[in-house]
Amino acid sequence: MDDQLLRMINQILAKGETAALVTIIATRGSTPRKAGTKMLVLPQGEIHGTVGGGCIEADIRRAALQAIADGESTTGTFTLLGDTAADEGMVCGGIVEVFIRVL
Repeated sequence: MDDQLLRMINQILAKGETAALVTIIATRGSTPRKAGTKMLVLPQGEIHGTVGGGCIEADIRRAALQAIADGESTTGTFTLLGDTAADEGMVCGGIVEVFIRVL
């Protein structure tokens, strides 16, 4: 985790605010980011860091916002294969598993 992201998390916790820390826990196939990559999602939808961009990141962001609303950490599997990847202009196509930890 980079220092800037860690500082943001510490600030959020110190203020008693909430956010979701998304961590890629596994990948299969061709993905832009690998296991260990992190992204912070704030309740207003703002993100810091990236888990790969495109429609996978948008789907993961939505899942993180739902986890914040529910107040529960969760896991999820997100797929970008075949036609979906081509439609997005991406050369990668794979499966990303994430852990969404509500802070």
